[in-house]
Amino acid sequence: MVDPGIQRAVILYNDRINTWRKMIEIDKTIDHHPTPKKIRELAELRIRNLQAFRELTEFNNTGKFVNKHPLVMRFSERNQLEKLLKENPDAFLEEYANTRENVKRYKSYLNNKSRSDDQKVKDKINLKKHSDKEILMKEIISTKS
Repeated sequence: MVDPGIQRAVILYNDRINTWRKMIEIDKTIDHHPTPKKIRELAELRIRNLQAFRELTEFNNTGKFVNKHPLVMRFSERNQLEKLLKENPDAFLEEYANTRENVKRYKSYLNNKSRSDDQKVKDKINLKKHSDKEILMKEIISTKS
């Protein structure tokens, strides 16, 4: 069985290579045909590439991840939730219920006409965060059953 830390490092390394390749492709065309979409994509790829580099550097130096890269952050959250389910199932179920209520709340906020555009932007972000967590928790429950 492969060490989970090594697996994450390989995933991050592969992500770093893939983002670099995509950046090279965009860079070839951006000088002659720049578009806001291409510029944004290049910037996002660069950020992701740097996040992977930081994660790998930290893992190399300390044996731990910073957990800021999207791929590692999700993995870390899953591990924490699985540990919570194993050690304290009641607390896990309470967290699951709270997460479901948060999803309902933010859906309601988005349907509320009196909320400002700024609030709705934040509501969408929070809805996505809690929806993703709910999906993750459902996956954990289904695999543990």
